[in-house]
Amino acid sequence: MVDRNAAVRPAPALLPALGAMTLLQALVAFALFAPGVVAPRAHIEVWQLSIFSCAVFAVGIPASFWGGGFIARAGSLRIASLCAAAIVVAMPLAALGSTAALLAAGICLGLAMGPETPASAALLARLVTAERRTFVFSVRQTGNQIGAVCGSLALPAIAIAFGPAWCYAVVGLCALLAIVLFEWLRPAYAVKLVPPPKLDLRARLALMTADRRIAMLALASMPFSAMQVSLNTVFVTLGTRELGLSHIEAGMALACAQAGGLVGRLGWGFVAMRLDAPRMVLIVIGLGMAFCAALLGLDGGSLSRTWQFAIAALFGLTASGWNGVFIAEIARLAPQDRIGETTGAVLTASYAGLLVAPALVSILDGVAGLGAAFFALACLALCGTVALIWGGRDNASA
Repeated sequence: MVDRNAAVRPAPALLPALGAMTLLQALVAFALFAPGVVAPRAHIEVWQLSIFSCAVFAVGIPASFWGGGFIARAGSLRIASLCAAAIVVAMPLAALGSTAALLAAGICLGLAMGPETPASAALLARLVTAERRTFVFSVRQTGNQIGAVCGSLALPAIAIAFGPAWCYAVVGLCALLAIVLFEWLRPAYAVKLVPPPKLDLRARLALMTADRRIAMLALASMPFSAMQVSLNTVFVTLGTRELGLSHIEAGMALACAQAGGLVGRLGWGFVAMRLDAPRMVLIVIGLGMAFCAALLGLDGGSLSRTWQFAIAALFGLTASGWNGVFIAEIARLAPQDRIGETTGAVLTASYAGLLVAPALVSILDGVAGLGAAFFALACLALCGTVALIWGGRDNASA
């Protein structure tokens, strides 16, 4: 499938590709954070932010599902450039601040968010050895934390000093510079392939369901994603309402969780690489996030401040640290000429968890309280962990 000149070309370096794809994820996270961060200064209401988020995920799901074939034809770095271009278009729309403009911006960012992880998986999987795959993919997944930290620290200061419009301008400028970088790197990683046959809906679903191990990964990713987005969005409210924390203390606890997530994305990948047991690591992560969510939801208020902060860090270590090991395991199990398509199909389930979680938490909060909502998420995460255990029973014969 590779052209005859490929054998005499030097193998492209891993680190520039890893850096570029980590930058892409950081850039997407940076853009996704922008409207929420500038909302108080730009007078954006919570319901408008909800519409924006729903638009991102509603478009990101089909963009991820159907993007794999386009990745195979255009190449991962060209897809990276197109994702950055979608961010460039989205930022001026978001700066307008109206509901319709935020909806349009969300649609554009969904086009960026959907394909970026499958594109990264398709590129990095052919550059890294099997032994290092899990750690490399975990490093790449730190882009989300990097973008979130940059957005949380830089954008409020810019909004206060210069106004909300300058926040969007900074994000757009970063995206333009990223396009230059991606296009500069693209020729070094261009491999001429015979385009694989196009897949219809049934064939794409078969990539996810034909192998029980992949199907169980997809199933587990739904509650894992729901737990992650709930930690990121409503943990501060849980802290102030039910854990007895002040607003500042709750923010500090969330910061501990985010730091735990960054450590987890690197640490879990390293552990999975050394033990050569990525699925077992995912099972441990699932049990950990279920324990933390259940403890904080049921009895978090009775814990001391020290223990609350420690559990928050462990919560982030698990609920925000699983992604790299997860993506690496998909790349390992997927047909090697269909890594992008398989990753996109499985991520469709993950994004569904992101889409459904806010509504589920809101309903449970209204009925029984936020603590009960986190306990319900813990039960779902435990079910996802059981699915991983059951799916892993085929490992010996696979």
